[in-house]
Amino acid sequence: MFDLKSYLNDRRRLVDQFIGSYFDVSYKPETLRDSIVYSLSAGGKRIRPILCIASYEACGGNTEGIIPYASSLEFIHTYSLIHDDLPAMDNDDLRRGKPTNHKVFGEGMAILAGDGLLTEAFYLLSKNKSPKITESALLKVIEEISKASGVLGMVGGQAQDLLSENSEPDEETLLFMHNRKTAALIIASVRTGGILAGCKDDMLKKLSEYAENIGLAFQVVDDILDVEGETEVLGKPKGSDEKKQKMTYPKLYGLERSKQKAKELINNAIDALSAFDKKAEPLRAVAKYLLERKN
Repeated sequence: MFDLKSYLNDRRRLVDQFIGSYFDVSYKPETLRDSIVYSLSAGGKRIRPILCIASYEACGGNTEGIIPYASSLEFIHTYSLIHDDLPAMDNDDLRRGKPTNHKVFGEGMAILAGDGLLTEAFYLLSKNKSPKITESALLKVIEEISKASGVLGMVGGQAQDLLSENSEPDEETLLFMHNRKTAALIIASVRTGGILAGCKDDMLKKLSEYAENIGLAFQVVDDILDVEGETEVLGKPKGSDEKKQKMTYPKLYGLERSKQKAKELINNAIDALSAFDKKAEPLRAVAKYLLERKN
């Protein structure tokens, strides 16, 4: 039987080790480095890099070879959290049970830490050269991640999120927002692993289908947890979506329909992997985990 807990712990450890060594150098000003490391080491689950690793492995890649590329996705994710917490955005005081970056280092330094992480992610992607990864594949990955992170992806979704506050929820806007705000970077994470492993087009299409479903399910579950979760477990205030009049799945469909939608998406994701062998078991297990998570 596949041991997901051990798998997640092992792959998270590899990512954490890489991130720790990457920033274990002298930076000036040191406060910028401290701000970056504070958020990177705040206890994230590393879901995006782990999905990238699992996808790479499912396509026959060796685990160690993907770690730097996978870690760049955590840089981007962490930057988005730092900026998302700012007073001009969601104005949150807690993230993963700790004071948010701007509460510790000030708004200006938090903005610069986020800027630095986003830019550093692409520096990391472009400077890593592996004999097992072609330049054309790497260029494709940089294109994918750029699109997923920018105005056609996460930034566009965040902008719609701000614009949709205090608005009546509608299905089209909600789907647009969640597909970009959350799903885009998750899709890019899964596709990055497949592309760098040289996955064939038909199998990459299946990986993409898997990622599209878990990406949307991830946000649906987030919306549900904001209603049903506990602040101590979530690591951030419960009910913040309602307080800020966010457009969410429970607000549009109710809790029970939202839970059913999340299950349907996860089942679709697992079905998309039917052509893959046991090397894709981590991807299947992660999909189930995303449905059952409590934070």
